[in-house]
Amino acid sequence: MRVTTAFNRLLDLPGTTVRDVSFGTESVTVRVGLSRRRLACPLCSFTTAARYDTRLVSSSWRHLDLGRWRLTVQARLRRLACPSHGVRVEAVPFARAGSRFSRDFEDVVAVLATKTDKTTITRLLRVDWDSVGRICARVVADGLDADRLDGLVNIGVDEVSWKRHHHYLTLITNHDRKKIVWGAPGKDTATMDEFFTDLGAERAKALQAVSMDMGAAFNKSTRTQAPDAVICIDPFHAVQLITTALDVERRKAWNELRALPDQDAAKTFKGARWVLLKRPDNLTEEQSITLRRLRARGGAVWRGYSLREAFCAIFSGDLDPTQAGQLLDRWCSKAARSRLPAFITAAKTIRKHRDGILAAIRLKINNGRVEGLNNHVRLIIRRAYGFHSPAAALALVMLTCGPITIQLPHEIARS
Repeated sequence: MRVTTAFNRLLDLPGTTVRDVSFGTESVTVRVGLSRRRLACPLCSFTTAARYDTRLVSSSWRHLDLGRWRLTVQARLRRLACPSHGVRVEAVPFARAGSRFSRDFEDVVAVLATKTDKTTITRLLRVDWDSVGRICARVVADGLDADRLDGLVNIGVDEVSWKRHHHYLTLITNHDRKKIVWGAPGKDTATMDEFFTDLGAERAKALQAVSMDMGAAFNKSTRTQAPDAVICIDPFHAVQLITTALDVERRKAWNELRALPDQDAAKTFKGARWVLLKRPDNLTEEQSITLRRLRARGGAVWRGYSLREAFCAIFSGDLDPTQAGQLLDRWCSKAARSRLPAFITAAKTIRKHRDGILAAIRLKINNGRVEGLNNHVRLIIRRAYGFHSPAAALALVMLTCGPITIQLPHEIARS
């Protein structure tokens, strides 16, 4: 069997014929020719038989390694005059537009990027980390479901930090398909408006419910762009608000105890923070003792703890929306009279978002699934530490949690 025939079968590059193979000390270079006669624009579907000219130098693409040898594919390409994009180098069927890597190589990189860390990928495939980010972006642009925004009815919106110093991604999740369908850098009203622009007015009218936290940015955009959709305030964020108010009162009481002449007074309540955060039935024996001491001492901390437990009970799941609304109103009145500044402020916020909280209970739509996906996203971003652009981080998120399926080279049926 001739070496060109062997490499034709070995590489199985679509639309090409191997013309020559040369071996170096650490690399193999395979020169191929395109089988088709018509030239295709790399940026659109335009094709033509008219050639503008032929490039004087060969184009090259990195392909999957052949054992310990680095394998490069080369081809002499022609140029065409596209009516929309001007003079362009023709597209090749085995690589994505603008890439110096073959499609097979990029698909393997994308799969590994969703499963392993930076060091493993760069060492195994001998490619720098910045190239991995660009590869992920190209794979997502090529393989992301174009119809992912069709048929949206119930969605969730949340932000996740992809880099320190307040660098965020806004992610939109389809509750029905349990997939992230849209994302963009930022977490303000303009970012949410960008989503509705991509969604379009007609599809925005079809939205029935949007779950979110109590941030003003997402709320404002949704009310303006999708006025018919019901805003559901996530109960988890509501409980988190009350928990934060309790922690404020705890720190205040702790500092007051530390200021007393008796320095042992504060030590009596050491570890109280975790006692107050945990469910009563999950406390250890030592923590239960600390909780009884807090109850015996009374004061602001115990009043705040009682208010928090009463608030959590509203979301226990055994109340209908009417009962939950009555208890919520009663809780707000009690918190407003508690003489605890943090709880008074929290009660005002809860009153402001009362309808959204009750809507989440009535429709049973919340950000629980969104938060679960966000935890996965945070794990991915930590593992991919080193991405310096939001586009690369977002591409990795969509690869892992979005409506996209990557096929490895051996999983693709080729004729």
